[in-house]
Amino acid sequence: MKAIIVEDEFPAREELKYFINNFSNIDIVSEFDNGVDVLKFMQKNNIDVIFLDINIPMFDGMLLAKTINQFKNKPKIVFITAYKEHAVDAFELDAFDYILKPYSEERIVSTLNKLCQVEFLKLESENRQVNLSNITLWKENKLVVINTDDIYYCEARERETLVYTKENEYISKKSILEFEKKLPSDKFFKVHRSYIVNITKIKEIIPWFNSTYKLKLNDIDNEVYVSRSKIKEFRKVMNI
Repeated sequence: MKAIIVEDEFPAREELKYFINNFSNIDIVSEFDNGVDVLKFMQKNNIDVIFLDINIPMFDGMLLAKTINQFKNKPKIVFITAYKEHAVDAFELDAFDYILKPYSEERIVSTLNKLCQVEFLKLESENRQVNLSNITLWKENKLVVINTDDIYYCEARERETLVYTKENEYISKKSILEFEKKLPSDKFFKVHRSYIVNITKIKEIIPWFNSTYKLKLNDIDNEVYVSRSKIKEFRKVMNI
């Protein structure tokens, strides 16, 4: 996580640097004592966090924060100030935090921990999204990586899950309930306790017994059935 400090008082800036360097993995990439230089820097650089004093020369911190909020890639703003009266305005600007001087070690460390936790959750979410595009399955005693877009449907088989593509059949050692969690929810729908279908592969929806449906898929002859308990939700998903 990259950060800048905007503080015109040298002792306060050094104290804040000490806390950041010793109690977080945040990388301080630059320091500023006025708002104009910050804007010039941010025109060419992306950062994650600004530790921002309000009373700074040439472009006060509140006006600077309002300007930064217009950026496409806006960083989190942590105000560091001796003025209580700006707190409401700061949080209306969606400030991440508002820390009063003189600094309290406990207060700053708490904010640093929150920043690092938010960054961790962000990275975890990004990694999870990346992982959704590929999945590892078994075929003939080998592990094979396939793209989830190639999956047509999945079928429960005891404690395993059979996974069907256009030309092949694979096995996941996970139950269908566990396997469902690995699939993109915007493309895959559990139509039956034993079946998950890729809704982008559905060719025909055929009315079946007891007001249910039989599904025919593109390119393959296999058919999948929608259970009565899933009909209402399936109609909503398919805009029926």
